Amino acid sequence: MPPRDVMPPETILFNGQVYTQEAGCPRAEALFVRGERIVAVGGTREILSLAGAHTLRLGLEGRTVLPGLVDAHLHLDWYARSLSGVAAETATRAECLARVRARARETPPGEWIVGSGWNHNAWGGVYGTRVELDEAAPQHVVVLTAKSGHAAWVNTRALEAAGIGGNMPDPPGGRIGRAPDGTPDGLLFERAIELVTRVQPELAGEALVEALLRTQQDLARLGLTAVHDFSSPRTWEALQTMHARGDLRLRVVKNLPGSELEHLLESGQRSGTGDAWLRLGHLKFFADGALGPRTAAMAEPYEGEPGNRGLMVSDRETLVERGSRATLGGWPLAVHAIGDRAVHEVLEAFDALRAVEAEHHIPRDARRHRIEHLQLALEEDLPRPAQLDIVASMQPSHAPSDRRMAERYWGPRCAHAYAWRSQLAAGAHLAFGSDAPVEPPNPFEGVHAAVTRRGADGDPGAAGWHPEQRLTLAEALHAFTLGPAFAAGMENECGILAAGRWADLVVLDEDPFALPAEALRTIAPRATMVGGRWTWRGF
Repeated sequence: MPPRDVMPPETILFNGQVYTQEAGCPRAEALFVRGERIVAVGGTREILSLAGAHTLRLGLEGRTVLPGLVDAHLHLDWYARSLSGVAAETATRAECLARVRARARETPPGEWIVGSGWNHNAWGGVYGTRVELDEAAPQHVVVLTAKSGHAAWVNTRALEAAGIGGNMPDPPGGRIGRAPDGTPDGLLFERAIELVTRVQPELAGEALVEALLRTQQDLARLGLTAVHDFSSPRTWEALQTMHARGDLRLRVVKNLPGSELEHLLESGQRSGTGDAWLRLGHLKFFADGALGPRTAAMAEPYEGEPGNRGLMVSDRETLVERGSRATLGGWPLAVHAIGDRAVHEVLEAFDALRAVEAEHHIPRDARRHRIEHLQLALEEDLPRPAQLDIVASMQPSHAPSDRRMAERYWGPRCAHAYAWRSQLAAGAHLAFGSDAPVEPPNPFEGVHAAVTRRGADGDPGAAGWHPEQRLTLAEALHAFTLGPAFAAGMENECGILAAGRWADLVVLDEDPFALPAEALRTIAPRATMVGGRWTWRGF
C-alpha cells in the first residue's frame, strides 16, 4: 500500500543529466513519471512532447539524477536510538565520561542512560571501567555500546539489573570482562551484551514508530530510497504500523535474526512476504565478533596477542544445521563474518548448503545468500563467494575507519582486507551499506571510501590504502543501487532508471562523474523521490 497522500500527477523532470545505469540508454535528459513508476526516459524535447494538460513539468537546470541509493546493511532501531542517545564516539575517554555526566544531570534518577559509538582504540587501546561510569552517573543505569556493536561498557547498576555477579560464567558465544580479582569490570563482549539488553527498557510501540518516522526523513535527506534493515523483530512491527497508516516513505527489506527461525517456520512465513514498500528478506546469523574488541575469529592469532584468535559465535556445523532448516523453509541466509577464519567457516557452510539445495532441486538463484561484512579473507577464499553465488554484502566506510586497527592487529593480512576489487573481479555481486550507526549512513561517504580508500582527511595519501582494491565511481554506485536490488530479488523493479521501473531517484547539484574523487564524500542531495513522491526536496 503506497503512502496515504493523494497520488501525484504525471511528472516530467527535464533538462537534467540522467545516469540511468541501463546498458541500452546510459544517459538521458528527462524522465516521465506516472504514479509510482517511470513510463519514459529520453531527451528533453522527446519527453516533453508526451506531457498532457495535467502533467507537472519540473526543470532540473542541469542537475544530475541517479537511481535511488540503497543501504544494504544498517540497523534502523539502533540508529534511531543513536540519534537521541549519548554520542560516545569521542577522542578521549574523559570526553565520553563528561557527556555521560551531562546527560545524568538532565535525566531523572533511576532511569537508563544509553549511548553508542565509543572506540577504545581511539583512547590508546584502554577500555573504560564500571567504576568510572559509577562516578559519572551514580544514580542511573548506564549502557554504552561500542562503535562496533560487539562490546558494551556498563556501570554497576547495569550489572546488577542484569544479575551479573562475580561467579557468573561466561555465556555461550560471549565474554564478561573481569578485573584481576575476578569481579565484572563493566565490559561485556558479544553475546554477553544480551545479558543487559534483555532487561533494558525497549524503544517500542509508538515511541519506536515516532523515532523511525524521524529516521526515515534523515535518510531521505542523504539520498536513500531503500534500506536492508538488520534490527530487531519489534522494528518489523513498528514498520508494519507505519505502512498501515500510510506513513512509510522508505522501502525496507526487513531481515530477521536467526533466533526467529522456529517461529517463522511454524507460522509459514517466508522470505519475500510483503510488498513493494515492506518485505521480509533474510535470516541473519553470526559466525564471529568484530575487529574492534578483537573478537573476530582468526585463522592465526592477532598481531601482538599470541593467545587470541577471536571468538566463533556459531561453528560450521551449527550454521549448516540451522541453515538447512532455513533454506528448505524458504529463507536465504545473511551471515555475519569478519575474521578470516569465520569467513572460511561460513563459506564451507554455504558450500554444504548449496549441496542440500541441489538435492531438493532448489535453484541457486532462488536463495540469494549473503555474507555480511567479509572484512578479511584467506587468499584462497577470495573467489569463493562468487563461485558459490553468495552476495558480498560489504561496507566500504569500514576500511578508512578501521585501517589503523587493521594494520596493528592483522598486519600483512591486510592485503586481503576489505577486498572489494577482488570480489568484483571474481564475479561476486557487491551490495554496499554503512552498518549504521557503526558508520554514518551517508552513502556518499561510502562511495568516497570505495573509490579512494582514504579517510576524510585524505589519510593515508593520494593512492589510498591498498589501492589495488579501489573501485571506479560507476562500480561503487552500482554496489549502492543494483547490487542491493539483486540481493533482495528486486533487480527487475529498481536499480536503474527505465520505463516500467519504480520512480526511485536522487537529484544532485553536482555531477559526481565530473568531480575530483576527494569531493565525493561531501555531495549533498537536493531531492529524493521514492515511488514517484518527493520524500525530500530542497529546490
